[in-house]
Amino acid sequence: MTPNLPDRVAAALGRAWVDDEAWAVVTELSRLDSRLGGSAGERAAASVVARAFERSGVHDVSLDSFPTQTWTRGESRLERLDSGRAFDCLALPYSPTGDVEADLVDVGHGTPREIRAAGVSDRVAVASTTTPEGGRFIHRMEKYGCAVDEGAVGFVFANHVPGQLPPTGSLRFDREAEIPAVGVSQETGAWLTDPVDAASARVRLAVEATTEAGESQNVVGTLGPASEDELLLLAHYDAHDVGEGALDNACGVAVVVAACRILAEMDLSRRVRVAAVGCEETGLVGSEHLASTLDPAAVVNVDGAGRFRDLVAMTHTSDATRAVAEAVSDRSGHPIRVKPRPHPFSDQWPFVRRGVPALQLHSDSGERGRGWGHTAADTRDKVDPRVLRDHAMLTALLVHELAGRDPPRLDVDTLQRRFRTADFEPGMRAAGLWPDEWD
Repeated sequence: MTPNLPDRVAAALGRAWVDDEAWAVVTELSRLDSRLGGSAGERAAASVVARAFERSGVHDVSLDSFPTQTWTRGESRLERLDSGRAFDCLALPYSPTGDVEADLVDVGHGTPREIRAAGVSDRVAVASTTTPEGGRFIHRMEKYGCAVDEGAVGFVFANHVPGQLPPTGSLRFDREAEIPAVGVSQETGAWLTDPVDAASARVRLAVEATTEAGESQNVVGTLGPASEDELLLLAHYDAHDVGEGALDNACGVAVVVAACRILAEMDLSRRVRVAAVGCEETGLVGSEHLASTLDPAAVVNVDGAGRFRDLVAMTHTSDATRAVAEAVSDRSGHPIRVKPRPHPFSDQWPFVRRGVPALQLHSDSGERGRGWGHTAADTRDKVDPRVLRDHAMLTALLVHELAGRDPPRLDVDTLQRRFRTADFEPGMRAAGLWPDEWD
């Protein structure tokens, strides 16, 4: 562990080895019926997190409300008309109400090239949740957006992992989408795309859902001195309504809470703003609201930490945050795998695109894809309390180290070139994520 720590800090790290607070937070959040953005369950979760922050030594804890578009799930149906067989499915958030009958077309991984080549106009497109080996990551919203642009009348998102149930995930950021869409299991996807009879496949896809004006909230507080500038530590506490959201992202919130219990005993070089944000899953709405009022020196986003054994630090092109991750890994003797490539799909994005250096703390399962996340199998029994404790300690050390440095702002022009070089621009435009100021 890091040498020459003050006694009270060493004692706080020692207590973290047996601290049950993180597990208690995961349990309380997982008990709630739904934490989907703007729901009553999400509001209840905000109260749970606020109490946990206060127990952990966070000061001036309050709830900051903001408007959002609340989506409510109704009934969904997917039926092969040629065989009369109906399949289990889940509407994807912000899917509109719709009832279509059309031919089915397999678009493989759902890359823009595959979608254009398949000819999806007036058809229902079926895309896998995975990305081609060796290629860039293609987000669900990009696949859906490309299908919409090419004239599809429906969209089916098929899990690529056997036994992992129908997946969910938002189609647009905080607004109703254009065509009905559902998620299905890998096994259902195999039936839908079976080459033996795929040519004759015709389906009925029906979704009932509502999108209406609503309200969500961030939970915010502070640690450390009243400095002129501040560091931001955050995690999202909302979750999709199909499971418990234990891994995604009750684990992340629990890691932040447990890290705060350690940070409260540390001498911090600048103030740390602590936030649990709402509506990440439905469009980064909470972090966008936060970014409209804060301009931190750096941001640490805990989205994915606490799930699996090895911590991953995504540095989003910042050499300074990479150096922090490497320094803490070396001094603590714990592996932290660094990924420098940027992406726009979590709560660091509203800050990164403004030039704020970032660390996104994730963890590696060793497998491709989301696994249990975004399915009904995202439940508390998948969580290992030992991983929560380890990642909380590492998070505290990372925040402490970063707070003592002066990381330079990201050069936004360079960042924009990095996104273009990595071929993100077409997909971000299809998903409605390309910043207007970058045009």
